[in-house]
Amino acid sequence: MTDPRRELEELADPSPPGGPRLDFVEFPWWLVIITGLVVWMVFLVITSAEYTDAYKAILPGLAVTVSATVVAFTGSLIFGLFLGLGRLSKNSFLRTLATTYIELIRGIPFLVWIFVVAFVFTRQLNNSLDLDPKTITNWWKGVAALALFYGAFIAEVFRAGIQSVPLGQTEAARSVGMTERQITRRIVLPQAVRNMLPALGNDLIALFKDTALLSIIAVREITQLARLYSNSNFRFRETFFVLTMFYVVITILLSLLLRWYEKRISIPGQRA
Repeated sequence: MTDPRRELEELADPSPPGGPRLDFVEFPWWLVIITGLVVWMVFLVITSAEYTDAYKAILPGLAVTVSATVVAFTGSLIFGLFLGLGRLSKNSFLRTLATTYIELIRGIPFLVWIFVVAFVFTRQLNNSLDLDPKTITNWWKGVAALALFYGAFIAEVFRAGIQSVPLGQTEAARSVGMTERQITRRIVLPQAVRNMLPALGNDLIALFKDTALLSIIAVREITQLARLYSNSNFRFRETFFVLTMFYVVITILLSLLLRWYEKRISIPGQRA
């Protein structure tokens, strides 16, 4: 005769005897394959003089790429928050203004937007303030273009995250006398951030990869340095393989970091 308590324990913990087994299908084989390719590329950089030279030529641009990513993403978060709040505002003027900007930017390719910011807006700003054309460097032009462009997409992330917070919580906050500003800062935004994290992480990775387009305006990030090096000695294979390695390694690290953080802040009992 079977023990009902034992059957319940087996249903609660379906692991086979001897502990959980590794699921062959669910194992992250993609990560193993990519890690193998990166290790192979590192081996070439160490053992081949051509790959070593390409690596040394590209490496100085990494600081420019990372700094542009951090500054532009921070700016896009701040700008996107204001746009998102404007999108949800009860003031029809603010709502229309925010919606117009978001829809306008979403209809412009980023490459065209870089040209507009770098050669139109910046020049107009210099003329209006009577500044030296060299005052605003190409790096700042590129960062401004990234922040203004991705701010429109992040605004929609903020809007969706804020709307995902149950209405009952804001009503409860009003019932205890909290102001709208307090409700937004203490009730809505902390919960919305949890829901927005996956989308914000995707935007961060996309923004990092789009820094490659800053080479169009001669920002000396890794793609620009790779182009200059390959054009000078025609070592296109070595140069662009190494460049690819830079982007893949940083993108994978960002993805893994975001997945870890999502699991850390996830609510127990819910799928991360």
